[in-house]
Amino acid sequence: MSTRTGTPDATRTTGLAATRRQLWEALEARDEPAATAVVLGAHDAGIGAEDLLLDVIGPVQAGIGAAWAAGRVGVAQEHAATAIQERAVAALAHRTAHGSGPRPETGGAPRRVTVACVDGEWHALPARLLAEVLRGRGFLVDYLGAHVPTPHLIAHLHQTGTDVVALSASLPVRLPTAHAAVTAVQAIGLPVLVGGAAFGPDGRHARLLGADGWAPDARAAARLLAAGPPRPDADRAAAGGLPHLADQEYTLVTRARTQLVRQVLQGLGEAVPATASYTERQWERTAEDLAHIVDFLGASLYTDDAGLFTGFVTWTAGILRARGVPGDALAAALDLLADAQHDFPRARAHLAAGRRALVRVPAPPAPGPLS
Repeated sequence: MSTRTGTPDATRTTGLAATRRQLWEALEARDEPAATAVVLGAHDAGIGAEDLLLDVIGPVQAGIGAAWAAGRVGVAQEHAATAIQERAVAALAHRTAHGSGPRPETGGAPRRVTVACVDGEWHALPARLLAEVLRGRGFLVDYLGAHVPTPHLIAHLHQTGTDVVALSASLPVRLPTAHAAVTAVQAIGLPVLVGGAAFGPDGRHARLLGADGWAPDARAAARLLAAGPPRPDADRAAAGGLPHLADQEYTLVTRARTQLVRQVLQGLGEAVPATASYTERQWERTAEDLAHIVDFLGASLYTDDAGLFTGFVTWTAGILRARGVPGDALAAALDLLADAQHDFPRARAHLAAGRRALVRVPAPPAPGPLS
C-alpha cells in the first residue's frame, strides 16, 4: 500500500475534505464508477492510501450512518452506499497490493494477523479498513469478513500460521458472542486484539471480557501490533469471570425475548392511543424496535453496565423522533418492560436508568459532506 502522505498539512487537510465531499456526492447519486474515481484520483494526486481509508472512506461511512439515523436515507440506500464503499476499498487495495509499506518489527518477516467480525456482526467495513491498513504496513493478513461463527474461526486458525487475532464488533449486542470468541481463541494459545464501537470508547468492555488488547482505531491497532503480540495484563484471568451473571438475569431475559416483545406490543395498544391508527407495517417496525430494546437490555445485563442500555435508549429516541413516532411510545415500552421484570432487580434498575435518560435525548445528527 502506498505511503505517500502528499503536501504539507494545511493542503493535505483541504484535499481530504474535498475528497470526502466528492465521495459523499457520488454515494448520494449511487454512482459506483464516480466513487471509485474519486478515491483513485485522490491517490493519484498524492493522498496516501491509509489516509484515504481512514480519513475519507471511514468518516464518510460514519456520515452515511448518521444520515440513516436521522431518517434522511433508507435502509436500501444505506446498504447501496456501503456496498459502493466496499468496492472502492477493493479497487484501492488492488492498486496498492504491491506497495512498499513499512515493515513491522518482527525479526524480518511480517507477522500474520487474522481479522474477522464476531459471530452475528454484519458491519464489516471497519474490519476491512483495519485489514487494509495492516497490509499496507507490511503484515500478512487473513481477512475473514462479516459474521464469522466461532467454531469456523477456530478451524481456520488451526489451519494457518496466525500469530494474533483481531476481532471487530460494532454493536454491543454482540458482546456475549465476542466473549465466546475471545475465550475460544485464547484457549488455543493465541492472543486477541479487539476493537469496534461495541467495546466502548475507552475499551471498558474489552477489559471486562478478558481480551489481550484493545485499540480505539485502526492506526492504534497497527501501532500496537507492530510492537509485538498484545500481552494480557495481570488482571485478565479475573476480568473474564463476570460473576454478576450468576443471577441468571441475562439468560432468562434473552430466552424470554419473543414473549416480552409480544407482551409489550399488546400493552402499547392500550398505553399509547396514537397506536390505534398504526398500519401493519408500523406494527412490524414497532416489534423490531422492541426486539432491539430487549437485545440491548440483555447486553447491558451481560456486562452489568446500565450506561450501555441508556446510550441505546437515547439513540433510539432520536431515531423514533425522526420517524415521527409519538414521544410517549418509547417511555411506555420501557415501563411495560419494567412491569414484566418484577423478579429481576438488575433489569429493572437498567430500565429505570433508561427511562430517566429519555429527558436528555439529543437532536438527530444532520448528514452532509464532512469537512
